[in-house]
Amino acid sequence: MNIAIHEGPVSTEVTIETPAGEKIVSSITTTSSKHLGLGVGGKAYAVIKASNVMIAVED
Repeated sequence: MNIAIHEGPVSTEVTIETPAGEKIVSSITTTSSKHLGLGVGGKAYAVIKASNVMIAVED
């Protein structure tokens, strides 16, 4: 579910909350946001593709 959308002239920041309560934030083009018909409270899916995952700890 989309919980926040901050639309700019070129890019739009979309925040999605997973069923477990985690928030995923992505920046996409405003044109793509409009073509997808994104709106607060609407349904959307996050597809995550990562070639590297880094894990760090603090001492």
